Amino acid sequence: MTPAEGAFYLNVPNIIMVAYSSAKEPCKMLPAPPYDPYLISFRPLKQVVWSIVGAGGAVGKDDLEMIRQLAAKYPNLAGVQMDDFFRNTLDGRRVGTLTPQELDYVQGQLKIDGRKLGLWVTLYRHDLQHDVTAYLSKVDVVTYWTWQAKDLDRLEEGFTKAEQAAPKARKVLGCYMWDYGDEKPIPLSLMQKQCQLGLEWLRTGRIEGMIFLASCICDLNLEAVEWTRNWIREVGDAKV
Repeated sequence: MTPAEGAFYLNVPNIIMVAYSSAKEPCKMLPAPPYDPYLISFRPLKQVVWSIVGAGGAVGKDDLEMIRQLAAKYPNLAGVQMDDFFRNTLDGRRVGTLTPQELDYVQGQLKIDGRKLGLWVTLYRHDLQHDVTAYLSKVDVVTYWTWQAKDLDRLEEGFTKAEQAAPKARKVLGCYMWDYGDEKPIPLSLMQKQCQLGLEWLRTGRIEGMIFLASCICDLNLEAVEWTRNWIREVGDAKV
C-alpha cells in the first residue's frame, strides 16, 4: 500500500518519508522526484517529515533545497529526517553522515516563511556505545530505535542512555513492527511492550510521540501489525 494508505490503515495523523535505494538500480533513490503527488496525498495529515539523509545514510546534494521548496508549498511539512545517520570508521569511531558544522548549516536552512522545520535524527541503541553527543546537540528531535527485537527487554535502559546523550532534544520512540535486525517477525509480547511503554512515556512527558514502521509491511497480514492497528484504535484518542 502507499504511504498515505498506511497512515489511514493504522489511523495515525502524521507520517515520515525516508528515501531508500532501488533494488533494481542501487544508486537510485526512491521515491523519485517530483514529490508533489505524495505531498498532495498527505494534505489530510497534521505533520509530515521528509528525509534529507535516506536509508543507509544516503545524501543527495539537492535534497535539502528541494525540501525547502516543498515546505513553502505544503505547510504541514514540519521537519526533515536524517535516517541511518551514524556509521563506523576504520579506526573504530562512530561518526555522523554530516559533520557538526554541516548540521549548523542545515539548521540555518530550515526557516521557511517565518516557521522553523525540525531537524530529526535516527538514533539506534547500538549508536550509544560511542560518544555521539556532539551531533545530538545539534538536532531538534531524536527518534530512538532498537534494531534487534531481543534488545527490547532492555528498552528502558537504552532509552535512559538516549536521554542522557541528548538532554535538550525532543524524543520520539521508534517502534518496529518487524524484527529487521534478525529478519523475522517480531514477537507479539515485545511489540506490546514497546507500545505500552511508549504510551506510559507519553503520559509522563518523556517522549512527544511514537513512530510505527512501516507502511511497506502494513498489507502483509502480520500479527504485530494487526495488534498495533487495534491498539492504536483503542488508545489513539486518549489525552496525554
